[in-house]
Amino acid sequence: MEVNYVFEGLKIMLLGMSTVFTFLVVMIVMMNIMSKIVHRFFPEANDANNTSPAMTNNAKKIAAITAAIMHHRQVK
Repeated sequence: MEVNYVFEGLKIMLLGMSTVFTFLVVMIVMMNIMSKIVHRFFPEANDANNTSPAMTNNAKKIAAITAAIMHHRQVK
């Protein structure tokens, strides 16, 4: 009885790769379903007039970076 180890290795490799691929596909589908459920029951409020803390924080960062650049140019 002759055993072809290359063929057996390829079968095991294909089995493992198909298992991982199937798991990833199922995970992506489940994440999309979960996302749709969460967005349906907990929608985000779209208030354009409200200034978010991230926007004010970005303005502070921009001001600090601008001040640092101006200071650097003056020191030279």
